[in-house]
Amino acid sequence: MGLSIVILAAGEGTRMRSTRPKVLQPLAGIPMLAHVLDIARRLGPDQIVVVYGVGGSAVRRAFPAPDLHWVKQEEQRGTAHALAAVLPEVPEDNLILVLYGDVPLLRAATLKPLITAASRGTLALLSARFADPSGYGRILRNEQGEICGVVEDRDAGIAQRRIKEINTGVLAAPALRFAAWLPRIGNNNSQGEYYLTDTVALAIDDGVTVRAIEATDCEETRGVNDRIQLAAAEACLRRRRAEELMLAGVTVVDPMRIDVRGILICGRDVEIDINCIFEGRVELADSVRIGAGVLLRDTVVGAGTEIRPYSLIEGSHVGAGALIGPFARVRPGTEVADDAHIGNFVELKNTRLGPGSKANHLAYLGDARIGAGVNVGAGVITCNYDGVAKYQTEIEDDVFIGSDCPLVAPVKIGAGATIGAGSTVTADVPAGKLVVARSRQTIIEGWERPRKNPPKKE
Repeated sequence: MGLSIVILAAGEGTRMRSTRPKVLQPLAGIPMLAHVLDIARRLGPDQIVVVYGVGGSAVRRAFPAPDLHWVKQEEQRGTAHALAAVLPEVPEDNLILVLYGDVPLLRAATLKPLITAASRGTLALLSARFADPSGYGRILRNEQGEICGVVEDRDAGIAQRRIKEINTGVLAAPALRFAAWLPRIGNNNSQGEYYLTDTVALAIDDGVTVRAIEATDCEETRGVNDRIQLAAAEACLRRRRAEELMLAGVTVVDPMRIDVRGILICGRDVEIDINCIFEGRVELADSVRIGAGVLLRDTVVGAGTEIRPYSLIEGSHVGAGALIGPFARVRPGTEVADDAHIGNFVELKNTRLGPGSKANHLAYLGDARIGAGVNVGAGVITCNYDGVAKYQTEIEDDVFIGSDCPLVAPVKIGAGATIGAGSTVTADVPAGKLVVARSRQTIIEGWERPRKNPPKKE
């Protein structure tokens, strides 16, 4: 029996107070719907169908993956109405698992028991128990403890609202079952909508077993309808990912002050201080130390390297035993070799810094190829852009560059050369030579500094 996963993502999300569709609101650096799609793919379905609404073409454009099948719900008339729009697209001998684009924290392990139960012909729904179940439909049970219905919060009576067991809305059943139930669902409720939860009562009427599978962690079942709930989901993901890292042997100084907005792969004995952000795909080898306030994006860091506080590295590769920061910026296309040092207020862009080379403070190195054992003094700048085109600076091994030196590209500095402080280099420098390119100091006799006139006395 095949599996079709239907994701209902047609809601307008008016409580977000945003022009952006609700399921495109960012959560841990990616759209909320991306989390749900990741969950769905982990279950290995034969088909993923996403239901989107009027004005939701932006949702389709955001997810051009070929494994997605899209169905438009012209009018938002409830969850049962949305699923009815999908049924013609689903093979009748498949199981259907219904997920929601605004319930992004579910785990695949939580959903697998629903699929197993539905494969036996039952209607399986995911339940949870909340201390405060306000806003959620309550699961009704008879004296024998069997499920006898679900009532939405807005339609529940006083006694029913005291029930702590809630229906998450996530459910699974054979497609043929849904085909029999959906035409029989009415909209006699306070919202005038067609509720998918009404399938519970219809299943019972038809003698079909209804089984509730309770989530062990109720937090993963929470929906996101406003920015307060979005922030709560962000905090849940932050804590979850910090716990995963710590169980894998990473020291996380404060699990509530780390943001993983993508994929973070860590070796052994990695240390991560507070307020660090990891975006895209980041790989940290053994014994890497990340200081406070560091942002890494799409970057690989070699073993034993230390990234000191408040540094930004993106789209780069940092070798082993290197020292970066504090307050360094490493821009895309940069390769920092083993044992190299990049100090405070140093910026690199599309540059290769060789093994053991150092730029310890206040420098800009762009479009440069720098060899091994090079010393770059404070205030050194590669002047790589003439307003139209960019040019490369080549610095060979064991070069010493004094402080406050502009290097006007294209230019090549030969191995072992020394550039005197304050020199503006505009031509190639031969290997092993000393270059001084600055004006001679002159003392002007008899010169006086201009003075302001004293204020007049009244």
